[in-house]
Amino acid sequence: MIATSLVLAFSLSMDSFAAALGRGACSRRAGLPEAMRVGAAFGVCQFAMPLVGWGVGIAFASLVESVDHWIAFGLLLAVGGAMLRNAILDGEEDAEEDCGPARSPRAEWLALLTTAVATSIDAAAVGAGLALVDVDMVTTSVLIGVVTFAVAFGGVLIGRAAGAHLGRWAEMAGGVVLIGLGAKILLEHTLG
Repeated sequence: MIATSLVLAFSLSMDSFAAALGRGACSRRAGLPEAMRVGAAFGVCQFAMPLVGWGVGIAFASLVESVDHWIAFGLLLAVGGAMLRNAILDGEEDAEEDCGPARSPRAEWLALLTTAVATSIDAAAVGAGLALVDVDMVTTSVLIGVVTFAVAFGGVLIGRAAGAHLGRWAEMAGGVVLIGLGAKILLEHTLG
């Protein structure tokens, strides 16, 4: 189960990685403090959102017990498909990214928090799907948060050196893996 949770954590962290790459490429101060700040914001949001989704999913689990594997598959397929779609569409639009004008520190924090929450919405949907299968949600959420922190931290530093173009490929890989996890859940419940 830990291996599956780690794969899930890396998959969910790919949109945060893509955003962190962009921040690193555009930030005028993309050093270790900025990488820590971005990593912490993304990590905390990615830790909390699956728990929120899981709580909602648990509340309704008894109503959907006979089709829970289909719901989990559908949610993971939708999130993974959205990640693939976004990576493809954003890749076409961001060929030459404009970093925009400098912002005030308050505006920077607000932009960071908004991005962290936005990239964590999919984790809430995955958490709702995981409420329908047997999983240690606290361990899974901790892994998701820690992995996302590390990936976003590294993304800022890599973005500083390599630019934002890698983010598209990372988000595509995350989408494919989430779809694969959904298919695995579906197969285990229908064949097992």
